[in-house]
Amino acid sequence: MATTSSYLPPVPNPTSTSTSSNTSFTFPPHYSFPPFFTLQPVASTRSSQLASWSTLIQSYCRHHRIFTLSLIDALPTPLFTNATLRRSLSLRDAKAILTYMASPEGGNRAEFITSGTKKSSKAEEGEGGKVWVYWRRPEEWATAIEEWVERTGQKGTVLTLYEIVEGDAVGKEEFGGMDMELLQKSLGVCVKRGKAQVFGSGGEGEGVKFF
Repeated sequence: MATTSSYLPPVPNPTSTSTSSNTSFTFPPHYSFPPFFTLQPVASTRSSQLASWSTLIQSYCRHHRIFTLSLIDALPTPLFTNATLRRSLSLRDAKAILTYMASPEGGNRAEFITSGTKKSSKAEEGEGGKVWVYWRRPEEWATAIEEWVERTGQKGTVLTLYEIVEGDAVGKEEFGGMDMELLQKSLGVCVKRGKAQVFGSGGEGEGVKFF
């Protein structure tokens, strides 16, 4: 049974540069510590675990270019299961971690995706089995895209959504290959800032002009 007294690992910061998914992801040392896979009841220990799991999930998703996670599908993967230790995070604990990530305390680094007509909830524990993982939040993606447009001299040019994520000018930008729905959320931030105008009814052919 997992103990509660020895788990207080340092919380690493996510890498600041994009890593190619063709290389192996390096897990932090505490990934090899069995109690890491069970959320502990002691408040200070649990808080440290939640922060460490949040950092790990963001770093792993950033490395592998993952923008959404389905909990049921993700639980058996190396992110939540250490085959060497034969330890896995439970569905309940995974939901608790993602609920923390979706809260202001967790930096709003996740958002639950709900089905039907209900709006997405940022911190509704147990809602839905799929989440956005914001290793960059929409407002951060918006800034990155605005800087790219400025740097590449594309202000005043109407760009399709496809060109923004798949065009030749994208190069090695982190938003290359971005999920289209996340791109639309991020462009919505640009529009609210008065930095862009969106044209069309949606989809990859939708156009956007930056000012």
